Amino acid sequence: MRKPAGQDPGDGEPMGAAFTAVFGGSDTPAPPTATPPLSTVVRVRSLLPSLPPAERRVAQRVIDDPEGVANSTITELAHACGTSETTVIRFCRAIGFTGYPELRLTLATEVGRAQISSGGRIVGSDISPDDTLEQIVEKVTFADARAVEETAAQLDVKNLEQVVDAVAGARRVDIYGVGASAFVAMDFQQKLHRIGRISYAWSDAHIMLTSAAVMGPGDVAVGISHTGATVDTIDALTVAKRRGVTTVALTNFPRSAITEVADLVLTTAARETTFRSGATASRLAQLTVIDCVFVGVAQRTFGSTRGALEATYEAVRGRTMRTDRRRR
Repeated sequence: MRKPAGQDPGDGEPMGAAFTAVFGGSDTPAPPTATPPLSTVVRVRSLLPSLPPAERRVAQRVIDDPEGVANSTITELAHACGTSETTVIRFCRAIGFTGYPELRLTLATEVGRAQISSGGRIVGSDISPDDTLEQIVEKVTFADARAVEETAAQLDVKNLEQVVDAVAGARRVDIYGVGASAFVAMDFQQKLHRIGRISYAWSDAHIMLTSAAVMGPGDVAVGISHTGATVDTIDALTVAKRRGVTTVALTNFPRSAITEVADLVLTTAARETTFRSGATASRLAQLTVIDCVFVGVAQRTFGSTRGALEATYEAVRGRTMRTDRRRR
């Protein structure tokens, strides 16, 4: 059974399976899948922290009830948000629309498309105290799946290609992340190390800064922050940028502070939900982007990647349980 591209092979797999996990095992290309268009709600959610307070209230209304906004007049929306019609128009222009009629039409179209694709049933991702465990499972898995789908839909492939080029040609890659993002950083480091790329993952603020201070041109520094506002990660990227390092930011918010010190920006599209189940969704979205970068780098370095996968498989092959050893 073929694994999804970018997924790490298990220690006990034969080398063929490990290589297939990166590049696939068939000469016949898989049929292309349709990528959904960028959702207006996704775009609004990504820009939410950068909007002024009054426009942010309008944005939150769009996120919470896109169907209701599509069915409201500009006067009704302004009243519901405690603001003016002029503010609503400014908000529309801030997110790329010419005015409120275009926003209403787009939201109505996207809501209708979503209802058709789900058979008229849309699962909310917010968890309430009265939800059953079955409902919690449904809502959490819905949020996780949507995070991956929406991340793929909005991912800038041109930026992704530039990041792949930079990482593939780098002398070394240092990856910064704290909290939940630290796990994503370690995953990226392990992937790169598996194919022979010199890489380091750091989560301690002091070590991140000292790491950045000894880097230079030809190196790549990657900062991972869901909010884009993590001071430790931003400071490390700032130092790296001053040293002439190519800096990359992975964040959920394209206008956040971390993007100001990044040469290249990759974005996710995960939503925060009750009890921070969005923290899991954000990691899955980040891992999706990291997998895309990794597979792109592995493809660019096909020959050395294959040799590295063979060598690493041989190194750990003896550490797996034999299938004929069973408990008695």
